[in-house]
Amino acid sequence: MVRRKYSPKTIKAYIHYNEDLLKFTGKEPNSITEGDIKDYLFHLVEEKKVATSTLNSAINALKFYYETLLKKKFLYEIKRPRKDKKLPVVLSREEVAKILSAVTNIKHKAILMLVYSAGLRVSEVVKLKPENIDSKRKLVFIKSAKGRKDRYTILSDVALKTLRQYWEKSKPKRWLFPSQDKERHITTRTAEKIFSNGCRKANIIKNVTVHSLRHSFATHLLESGTDLRYIQELLGHKSSKTTEIYTHVSKKSIGKIVSPLDNLEGGEGD
Repeated sequence: MVRRKYSPKTIKAYIHYNEDLLKFTGKEPNSITEGDIKDYLFHLVEEKKVATSTLNSAINALKFYYETLLKKKFLYEIKRPRKDKKLPVVLSREEVAKILSAVTNIKHKAILMLVYSAGLRVSEVVKLKPENIDSKRKLVFIKSAKGRKDRYTILSDVALKTLRQYWEKSKPKRWLFPSQDKERHITTRTAEKIFSNGCRKANIIKNVTVHSLRHSFATHLLESGTDLRYIQELLGHKSSKTTEIYTHVSKKSIGKIVSPLDNLEGGEGD
């Protein structure tokens, strides 16, 4: 997997699901049967209630080991579930502003501002280096993003101003947002905690994560009239179909529809 340049996160997940299967069955790898695989996947769905994306990850992990490495053929028959069509939770502009205003730590504010203003994944913002910020061209360079693809995205004036304040105070060297150990960057868990604390202080009750800032970035751009193809490039989506999900949560078109209740002549019903 390392030779094939799988990400550390994928490698960790693949090992987990293969170990979990062996614990579930109490068998050695060479003794695993097609029935064992199906029982394990049924266990994930019915007992653990995992999401479709998680189930697909488990299938990929088992398929890689038993099909690619052990040359077993029974996994060819496993039908993949259809992916849940869940829409992303989007924050309004006012809610984003409230969260950013609630965060007083300049480092924490800079992190959340970059995620929202540039549409970054949390795994991308924590790994930024000082040289990834191009202040003259107003761009953020994301190296080896999802799918090992480099890309540029926009850097807002407001975020740049906050970054400069943070830079003057902290003078980061190797990582833009280092942890207490300066040789390491902060973790995604730390970034999530920063965001959740901001939401709590701002009294945001929506079920959101720091990734919701990325969803909000895309939705707000779409509502402002930005072409979907540009949004796709900024987000680093391989397929335009991935980006099209934001058309379902944007109020650009839906907001123009007047509810029939508002057109009732008598106002409130009897």
